[in-house]
Amino acid sequence: MEEMEEELKCPVCGSFYREPIILPCSHNLCQACARNILVQTPETESPQSRRASGSAVSDYDYLDLDKMSLYSEADSGYGSYGGFASAPTTPCQKSPNGVRVFPPTAPPPPAALAPPPPPRNACLTCPQCHRSLVLDERGLRGFPRNRLLEGVIDRYQQGRAAALRCQLCEKAPKEAAVMCEQCDVFYCDPCRLRCHPPRGPLAKHRLVPPAQGRVSRRLSPRKISTCTDHELENHSMYCVQCKSPVCYQCLEEGKHSSHEVKALGAMWKLHKSQLSQALNGLSDRAKEAKEFLVQLRNMVQQIQENSVEFEACLVAQCDALIDALNRRKAQLLSRVNKEHEHKLKVVRDQISHCTVKLRQTTGLMEYCLEVIKENDPSGFLQISDALIRRVHLTEDQWGKGTLTPRMTTDFDLNLDNAPLLQSIHQLDFVQMKVSSPVPAPPILQLEECCTHNNSATLSWKQPPLSTVQVEGYILELDDGNGGQFREVYVGKETMCTVDGLHFNSTYSARVKAFNKSGVSPYSKTLVLQTSEVAWFSFDPASAHADIIFSNDNLTVTCNSYDDRVVLGKTGFSKGLHYWELSIDRYDNHPDPAFGVARIDVLKDAMLGKDDKAWAMYVDNNRSWFMHNNSHTNRTEGGITKGATVGVLLDLTRRTLTFSINEDQQGPVAFENLEGLFFPAVSLNRNVQVCALWWLPGPIWYFHLLFFFSLITSLLSSPHTESSTVTEPWLWHIHSTTACTSSTAHVPRHILGHVR
Repeated sequence: MEEMEEELKCPVCGSFYREPIILPCSHNLCQACARNILVQTPETESPQSRRASGSAVSDYDYLDLDKMSLYSEADSGYGSYGGFASAPTTPCQKSPNGVRVFPPTAPPPPAALAPPPPPRNACLTCPQCHRSLVLDERGLRGFPRNRLLEGVIDRYQQGRAAALRCQLCEKAPKEAAVMCEQCDVFYCDPCRLRCHPPRGPLAKHRLVPPAQGRVSRRLSPRKISTCTDHELENHSMYCVQCKSPVCYQCLEEGKHSSHEVKALGAMWKLHKSQLSQALNGLSDRAKEAKEFLVQLRNMVQQIQENSVEFEACLVAQCDALIDALNRRKAQLLSRVNKEHEHKLKVVRDQISHCTVKLRQTTGLMEYCLEVIKENDPSGFLQISDALIRRVHLTEDQWGKGTLTPRMTTDFDLNLDNAPLLQSIHQLDFVQMKVSSPVPAPPILQLEECCTHNNSATLSWKQPPLSTVQVEGYILELDDGNGGQFREVYVGKETMCTVDGLHFNSTYSARVKAFNKSGVSPYSKTLVLQTSEVAWFSFDPASAHADIIFSNDNLTVTCNSYDDRVVLGKTGFSKGLHYWELSIDRYDNHPDPAFGVARIDVLKDAMLGKDDKAWAMYVDNNRSWFMHNNSHTNRTEGGITKGATVGVLLDLTRRTLTFSINEDQQGPVAFENLEGLFFPAVSLNRNVQVCALWWLPGPIWYFHLLFFFSLITSLLSSPHTESSTVTEPWLWHIHSTTACTSSTAHVPRHILGHVR
């Protein structure tokens, strides 16, 4: 009920409607609010005069520049115009919903100071659709009172009142649990058990919930609305052109003499029915909207769950990158440490080597200085040559790069991190860049999926929230025995009928969508059950116009003395099929014909006159077979009222056989039948037949097939001591039969036998 509250509020004041009136545009206003937004314009500046004079458009003309004139709306007496000749100078206020409300105009100046005012027109602009209305001499009284809306508001406000209390509690009344419709009293549970026991005469009283009881209390006869022109007259008729209730006095005055007028009650029921039908469609949309909201709420939950999962995945991926970077950092630092140790070792070794050589050189220098201090020439000359050589040798050792460092202080390692930094900056979600994702799995519409005979119709659609472009669909069915699925349809359609299925079989169906990016997952699997046996009714669409149908198109007769042809709705292309036709009426010994025909057989001649039908025609004494106007195999035995004619179409053996009252009529009528055949009958007005289907085949035919199969088996294995006799007639009964509807096929992309 809370969702309805906005419908019950005035667009001007924002509060619940008080004394609402109905404008010609079907919107509502409080009577007081309508009075507040009235605008007075000089009569000389009426809409017609403004349009004639071509005056400038005012600031308020935007309200109605593109609105349709109301002069044509059922002769209501109100009109719209493009705007006002002069804009009001008083400031405007805004209602809670943003509608501009003009305050009452200021009092006019004294008569002595101002000229007499010209005549003025009252104009009202609808705050919702912005249509401008010119009021007649009745003013706001010319608008009908919306008493129905008042009643709805009254019930709504009462429904929002506080909870009902027990009327028998002595001190603090408890909340009422029930209401007795006969006693018209609200009871709490203790008071009901004490004062209203369910026995004796009180056992017959009807107890209802408090809310329902409150509604029943409020239900009282509504005040009948009266005519706006004749306040003492009640509305009794409805003008279709004016779309408004009228009274008898309005009709007598001739206001609606050229209009279509109907009874008020009949139009009330008609409009209620139309509103109910419209509400059914709106209810379906509301149901879809609720399901859509549930789906959106589920999406919120799913988005939250997916967000947590995705964040965890993202953190894990980034942590993996950080771990890899840390491992690489450790490896690079290890290489730097090795280089550092190597440099230190080389420098330290050079320091140690130079220190030793410097100590040796210093010792040699000190020794030479002491030798030079000696005054013994002969002794000096004895060792001077050797000392000179040692000094030169030592000098040469220092001069061969000994005083050059063997290692530089700089590290010859340069880390190239630019590509990695670029990769980090380019790190992004590649799935966000996919232009066309794979479609979502389609949804099978169960309410539109069905089976008929050995045909299955399936319908599907895309999920409501799916915005992915779909190029087509692939429908798959299994073999009816739980085997592998196979494609039976590929195309853009969302509905497909598959013919030629097995009778009395259970099929599983599924569908998937595809586009350039790939194929969607499969939809949910739908299980379909085909009919146990083939059945048909007569087809009015293809029958001659003189044919008369009844009994759900199972019974036919004719209104002509000439023979007319009618076909069954179902055609057969393989398998064993048997049906009977009961003779419900047989007068004046006519000769109806029974058999099979192509879809394009002649409809205004006896069945079998052309090459599109194979039939047996029969009277009260004998029968003949006929095809292409050739009569063969006259056989004694005819039909009467109550007789049954059996038609046995064995497309496995490609034969057609007839029977009368379950006895075979003549030999096998026709052989070498191939193609698609429809059950057919030709008759005139003296005959009425009824189709009987869902019947087992005739016993005599099964015995005949068994006899033939036994002879064939014995002839094929004469020397076998213990031969197994097969029963192919049983296989024929349960084998696949193919039927196709006679209705027009929709051209589609076909794979297999699909429409």
